[in-house]
Amino acid sequence: MIINPQIKVQFLAKKAILKPNFSRIFIAFLFLATVFITPKSLFAQTTYLPHYNSKNGLASNNCYYILQDKKGFIWIATDNGLSRFDGTNFQNFTIEDGLPDTQILQMKEDKEGRLWFFALNGQLSYLKEGKFYNQDNDELLKKLNFNTVIVSFLVDKSGRIWLGTNANLIVCWDGKTIKKYISPNQNDKFINAFIHEDEQGNIIAYSDLSVQQFNGKTFSMIKSKVQPLSYMTATNSPHRSLFYLDSGGLKQYRHGTINNLIPIPQNLIKNMSGYFYYDVTAKEVWLSNANGAFALDKNGKTVQYLQDIAVNQVIKDNNQNIWFATNQGIYMLPNANNRLSIIDAESGLSSNVIKSITKDGKNRLWLGTDDAVIDVLSINNYQVNEIGLDDFKKYKTIKQITFDPKDQSIYFASDYGMGVFKNIYQGNDEVSYLKESNNSMFVIKHFSIGENNNHLALALSSGVVFLSDRTNKFEFNAAKYREKEDFFKDRSYHVFYDREGSLWFSNVSGLSQFSKGKLIKHYENHPLLTKRINDIQQLADGTLILATDGYGLIFYKNNQITRQITQKDGLTNNICTKIFVKNSEIWVLTNKGVNKIANYPNQPSVANFDYGKDLLSDDINSLFIDDSTAYFATNKGLILFKYNNKNIIKNLPKVYVTSIIKDNERLPVDQGNFTFETGNNTILFTFSAVDFTTSDITYRYRLNENSPWIETRTRRLDFSSLQSGDYVFEVSAKSQNGNWGEPAKISFTIKKHFWQSLWFLSILILLVAYIFYKVAVYITRKQKDKEQEQLLLKNKVLMLEQQALQAMMNPHFVFNVMNSIQHYINTQNTASANKVLTGFARLIRKNLEICTKSYISLEEELEYLNLYLKLEKNRFGDKLEYVFNIDEDIDKEETFIPSMLLQPYVENAIWHGIMPKETGGEIQINIKLQDEFYLNIEIIDDGIGIDNSLKDKKETHISKGMQLTKERLHLLGQIGAKPIHLNVKQNATNGTTVSISIPLK
Repeated sequence: MIINPQIKVQFLAKKAILKPNFSRIFIAFLFLATVFITPKSLFAQTTYLPHYNSKNGLASNNCYYILQDKKGFIWIATDNGLSRFDGTNFQNFTIEDGLPDTQILQMKEDKEGRLWFFALNGQLSYLKEGKFYNQDNDELLKKLNFNTVIVSFLVDKSGRIWLGTNANLIVCWDGKTIKKYISPNQNDKFINAFIHEDEQGNIIAYSDLSVQQFNGKTFSMIKSKVQPLSYMTATNSPHRSLFYLDSGGLKQYRHGTINNLIPIPQNLIKNMSGYFYYDVTAKEVWLSNANGAFALDKNGKTVQYLQDIAVNQVIKDNNQNIWFATNQGIYMLPNANNRLSIIDAESGLSSNVIKSITKDGKNRLWLGTDDAVIDVLSINNYQVNEIGLDDFKKYKTIKQITFDPKDQSIYFASDYGMGVFKNIYQGNDEVSYLKESNNSMFVIKHFSIGENNNHLALALSSGVVFLSDRTNKFEFNAAKYREKEDFFKDRSYHVFYDREGSLWFSNVSGLSQFSKGKLIKHYENHPLLTKRINDIQQLADGTLILATDGYGLIFYKNNQITRQITQKDGLTNNICTKIFVKNSEIWVLTNKGVNKIANYPNQPSVANFDYGKDLLSDDINSLFIDDSTAYFATNKGLILFKYNNKNIIKNLPKVYVTSIIKDNERLPVDQGNFTFETGNNTILFTFSAVDFTTSDITYRYRLNENSPWIETRTRRLDFSSLQSGDYVFEVSAKSQNGNWGEPAKISFTIKKHFWQSLWFLSILILLVAYIFYKVAVYITRKQKDKEQEQLLLKNKVLMLEQQALQAMMNPHFVFNVMNSIQHYINTQNTASANKVLTGFARLIRKNLEICTKSYISLEEELEYLNLYLKLEKNRFGDKLEYVFNIDEDIDKEETFIPSMLLQPYVENAIWHGIMPKETGGEIQINIKLQDEFYLNIEIIDDGIGIDNSLKDKKETHISKGMQLTKERLHLLGQIGAKPIHLNVKQNATNGTTVSISIPLK
């Protein structure tokens, strides 16, 4: 199908455009350019300017003055204090930091590195070695307080400081004395005096009403043709010449001669409301007024920046960046090597939205838009040809466009169609559209053309198809395609012909290859290759680069994944959308910005374009890279910049220590060596590296030359509770993946405590040794005393055991047993006599067996007690009953208790509890485990009760056996690790309970 499209030819117009964009967190950018040139000159690029305001950290949007100090920091004077800018962060200073007023109008730096600040209230202050000085902490500044605004500042060759004011006053300070000069005449007052020193050392004051020269004692009127418009339109050069503006333009006064440098139109002269800046190197003057800033050269070319924005001052920094102080913050015009430009609809394109881009062999850019138009931009003269496509709905968005050098053709595609411009250099611009033979609808995701053949591959929503002869037969028949031969089903995303003619494609399954009639499913061998692939490109060595959707870049060669580069390696994001390979460098588009990878595969380094982050962010649609310029198709237009400029000098970032605070006291940062007394020793270091091209700054630090470096992103380090010793604080910086710069060093020593001195340590060692000796002697003596006490206790226990033995065999008991035996013999009851005699003999024998043991088994104790109770039962008959209740969980043979422990209490229960009752009574012996550590024994009788028994007795009677047993239990408890608990108490009305808790052995 051949169609003659409508072609519109136009040249990009001259204009002045302001395009603010405040999407970036830290920096908002402004796009703007205005050209006043001859009709033959054409200008199409809109240069963009980074814009910084209070939202980015600036002290105030109303900025009066900008100064770059010797270290490279940018200082901004505002109506809300000072700001210092390092390219990434603003540090603000107010009255609390030492400024005399919040409104700072002007700043100057002298030869000693002091920064002088001139406030609206007339008070002077200066910053030296990180500390602010004002009239409250500096005697000189107290004397220099004149309650008038200082408008000019000069340090002459003798070191004297001259101050011009807005009143009839000029001040000179020679380092010792302060002299004031006041003009007595009404018509020649020093109003808004600008002080200048010429080559001969003459001091001249240019004021609104007069020109006067200092004769060594006073000022006197002189005739001079030098008539600056105001103190804002005059500046002293380092060589002591004077640059100034008058009604005729920019002039230089040198060696007594006035040189005309640049003529300036009267309308700009009359509207001057701010300071001017003369760029000696570029021979260019910058003017500031309420309508913007104007740059003029000697040839009459005038460029306006910041239209309709009140500009107070313009300066150029050491890196050739231009800075603007305005009532809306500050702006920066990057140096010519780092500038980004934009071409959009207001520049002459058909649309701001550029979806695709390519470049033909005649230095023309082909731009696919969202208006069914393809713009052809000639880079040589910025002429634009607009090629309109007839089917607006079908070809509204041209999302891909590719140049075919083999046939000198341009292929393009939208979602629903594809076309080709053939013979583009012949000027007919005929277009052919891809046709499906059955007029079936198809959705194109991507296409690829073979470099060495006529093949064309299409990634469709239904699968991958390819045409074998794109030149002669630009159509296909979906019904005749054969699966796995010239059609591969499943939704596809991308197709790519490598240099060998193999077709690579990605679909919902992953990456596959069709080569020489064979389908190879690479995704089956590598899980990463199953992920969605958005773009494929090839390096010179045959390596495929795969842009994935969330997994960064994958490098694939010889059926192996050789490398993966992700966000951890420096990519702005792992979602990669486009790849472009140029001169062995890999350009990558992510959904967060642009990256360039160099030195692959040896030592890949990933760089990002931080200074264009607001433009080159998430709405970049495509890119094209030529030998020196990078082009980006975005929703804001065509963005371009020079990336391969050999004039760009990449200096290593130099870091400076900006403040040192020790225990809330600010210390001089340039001293370099400190000695601190012992104490809390909390030291705060703040530091910064100056770089106006990137905010991607990494720092590293250490406190000792032998310590490893520690990397950080912070610019503030707080060291607390440092030990005494010598320290060297070192900090260095690097930009992106560059090399580390020279470190800044601060040495300091923390003195030792008195107790860390050698004499104190010697005394301490002797004292400790003496104390150790005394303690050892004390412990040894104590141990011996304890051992002796133990022996005494054991001896006493033995003695008590012997006494208990004698006491336990009660003589009355023996006498009664003998009487019983005699009674049975007399009554000739031989069997009963023998029975009692045998029981008694066994009791005596058992008594002799256990009397020599401190502890016996519970089995033996119960056997002994049973023998005793049987004899007592034999005597008292039915009047005495007894019961043993023993816990079945108790191992009687392995449970040990003190020997002959229970018999005295049982005997006492019989004689003093039960016998006094006429009806007799019962004794219960209950033995159970109290817990895993104690055995509990209870002897319970239902006699008259111990309390009642004691009341009935006339004399206090204490059982000797019970008393000895009680004392014995007490001593055994002292010797053992755990005590023995004994409790004897009467029950409610009668009866007695004896409870004994014995530690288990």
